[in-house]
Amino acid sequence: MDHRDHVELLRGGVPGAGGTWADLGCGRGAFTLALAELLEPGATIHAIDRDRGVLRDLERAMAARFEGVIVRPAVGDFTRSLDLPPLDGIVLANSLHFQRDLEAVARHVGGWIRPGGRLIVVEYDTDTGNPWVPHPFSFRTWVDVAEWIGLRDVRLIGRVPSRFLGAIYSAAAAVPEAPPDG
Repeated sequence: MDHRDHVELLRGGVPGAGGTWADLGCGRGAFTLALAELLEPGATIHAIDRDRGVLRDLERAMAARFEGVIVRPAVGDFTRSLDLPPLDGIVLANSLHFQRDLEAVARHVGGWIRPGGRLIVVEYDTDTGNPWVPHPFSFRTWVDVAEWIGLRDVRLIGRVPSRFLGAIYSAAAAVPEAPPDG
């Protein structure tokens, strides 16, 4: 996959061109850079990873290619508490398949998204893992989990073939709008 593939996997899940987003488990930042291409100058992306070195590399790449989008790299573990503002969206690209308890982690992460915001996952489309991808989940499984934890409008937004485990899909889900005061 290249940058164009990454952008297309996210495009249908980014409803606007601004706001505050996070890429959790961002690694070297392939999907952070793709998200930056879809956002307008002034938008902010919190890039979270456990590896400080990859975050320095990502910061340099963002400055060279997307100087108008603010990146806030931080060393952290998204399965634990993080100091994040309310987010318009979160990207979890190939980072949830390391989590044994998908439901608990997705519920935890979804709590950082403001009502009406988006959660985008990018994952291998299989429920059978291997030593390198221990807990992948198919789109069908993601629909069930996302709906169970209260996300709405779960939809497939992209799919590309992969020589590892067949295919990679992307899906967007919405955090329900806050109920009207009444």
